[in-house]
Amino acid sequence: MRTRQILCPTDFSETASHAMSYAFEMANFYNVGVRLLHVVDKPFGDRNTRVLSMTPEELAARMEKPAAEKMQQLIATLGQKLEVEGIIRHGHAAEQILATAKNMKAGMIVMASHGRTGLDHLLHANIAEKVANKATCPVLVVK
Repeated sequence: MRTRQILCPTDFSETASHAMSYAFEMANFYNVGVRLLHVVDKPFGDRNTRVLSMTPEELAARMEKPAAEKMQQLIATLGQKLEVEGIIRHGHAAEQILATAKNMKAGMIVMASHGRTGLDHLLHANIAEKVANKATCPVLVVK
């Protein structure tokens, strides 16, 4: 942990921003870099009709462009003295977070929890919970 980068998944929400502040605090303490990760869902079709009117690759590129712009804007506003890298992946969030952490040999994953409870929690498995249960490195889940 003390010599390896921190992976911080983000969906650009306020909760993710709060988790990011913890990631930067840990990175400053250990003097390591931070990789921000945003996962774009697999494209399935048009939002309203669910009819695929272009190739999956074209749709994925169309979905990735706004995410990449948000990532660039986010990194530009940080003003951190740390090494910060932004990456965009496609697929299921938990799978991509775990794969990225493994590939980069992350020292730690710092991520937000959206805190579902009750029936909603049972019906929609929490991404943070999946990552925490399957990760091979420490995971800090921030509310």
